[in-house]
Amino acid sequence: ATPFFVGMLLLEVLVSWAKNGDPGLRINDGLASVSAGMLSRLPHLIVRSLELSSYIYIWNNCRLMELPWDCPWTWWLAFLGVDFGYYWLHRLSHEVNFMWAAHQVHHSSEYYNLSTALRQSLTQQFTSWVFYLPMALIVPPSVFAVHVQFNLLYQFWIHTEIISKLGPVELVMNTPSHHRVHHGRNPYCIDKNYGGTLIIWDRIFGTFAPEGERVIYGLTHPINTFELLMIQFHHYVYIVNTFWNTPGMTNKLSVIYKGPGWGPGKPRLGLHEELPEV
Repeated sequence: ATPFFVGMLLLEVLVSWAKNGDPGLRINDGLASVSAGMLSRLPHLIVRSLELSSYIYIWNNCRLMELPWDCPWTWWLAFLGVDFGYYWLHRLSHEVNFMWAAHQVHHSSEYYNLSTALRQSLTQQFTSWVFYLPMALIVPPSVFAVHVQFNLLYQFWIHTEIISKLGPVELVMNTPSHHRVHHGRNPYCIDKNYGGTLIIWDRIFGTFAPEGERVIYGLTHPINTFELLMIQFHHYVYIVNTFWNTPGMTNKLSVIYKGPGWGPGKPRLGLHEELPEV
């Protein structure tokens, strides 16, 4: 898929330049994003092997039924199952601090373009695969493998500002407009629009927000660096320091398992009114 990604990046730059007189891409930020994407591939062979081996093991030994791989309903069920699993993986990656430490890499850019889609975490893949294992009880491994890749590829094109709203499509599908909200640090954007391919899960579970005022991108506490290792690991350092300085074992464990905005005496996800103004 690399030639496709590169071609789409160049096309976005040309379209943005023609439309807005600006390439929509900063060299330092774009290089940081592409470098993060390349770094995230390093453990991929081991983790993908673990993911597929675990899935196949459950399929071979624990499956509840054997859906035929050549039945259209099996493929539709796999499509919904992967996207449903991704919704909860993505949501918990924002609501559980140690998972956010990995996922925040993807949100650390203050720009929003196709290079941002490539800004991926080195460590998130060590937990993400677990969310799809329940599908192994009914969905054949070959069908699952296709849909988990499709879900990932679909999300590439929605990281752009050159596509505005898409009308009725936005009722069901995740779109650039919906995902811009997800990447925003405006108060109305926080913890919204977790969907991968579909936006229906956000509508069902109360995490949907339409695009309104101009979205300001990036982390609520910007890290102001393009240094690759800092982008990848700064929040882990923050967790360790906070864990060490927080009194009481219950509170220490809460630093790890509650939201990144949590503190003693606060709700599980922290208080939105304490977020910095944008």
